[in-house]
Amino acid sequence: MSTFRFHSGRHCLNLIATVGRRRAERVERLTTPADLGRWFTEAGLAASAPAAGARELRQARALRESMYELFTACLLGGEIPSAELAAVNDWAARPAPAHRLEAGPDGRLRRVPGEVTAQALLAEIARDAVDLLGGPLAERVHECELGPCTVLFLDTSRSGRRRWCSMDGCGARAKMAAYRARRTGEGSV
Repeated sequence: MSTFRFHSGRHCLNLIATVGRRRAERVERLTTPADLGRWFTEAGLAASAPAAGARELRQARALRESMYELFTACLLGGEIPSAELAAVNDWAARPAPAHRLEAGPDGRLRRVPGEVTAQALLAEIARDAVDLLGGPLAERVHECELGPCTVLFLDTSRSGRRRWCSMDGCGARAKMAAYRARRTGEGSV
């Protein structure tokens, strides 16, 4: 079973969600380089886990935290941290994997993706953050309202008032807690 959460609606937010309960007993889900490779495949960014070592794991965690700081500053209307902004922009400016041509079994040319590296995938995630934070959907990024969950998610609901990262998880728990509270209140009357 996966330890990763993919409720956020965008790759950049899903990478941020590899840390859970940020304001409580922090849960780190990227503990080894193999975890990072597994995250890339489970997120659908790579067909197979790219090679990743301690360096790539440190880079992924640093990018994740820089993106978290930027999203949080935007959510709270705070000052944009310049170091984190520079870090995300640096990653976003890195080149994407180049495609190449190869002859298929039928003799026709086809385009195939170039080598997918952990660093190229991190650059893709940073570009996703740039697109989201710099576009019209930035105001639709919210933090889950069920404590201690701190997952950031893109609210794609029509009303724009979604409260939980996942209806199956946090939403169901919140609704069940509200139901129990109402039931307890009825018995005490």
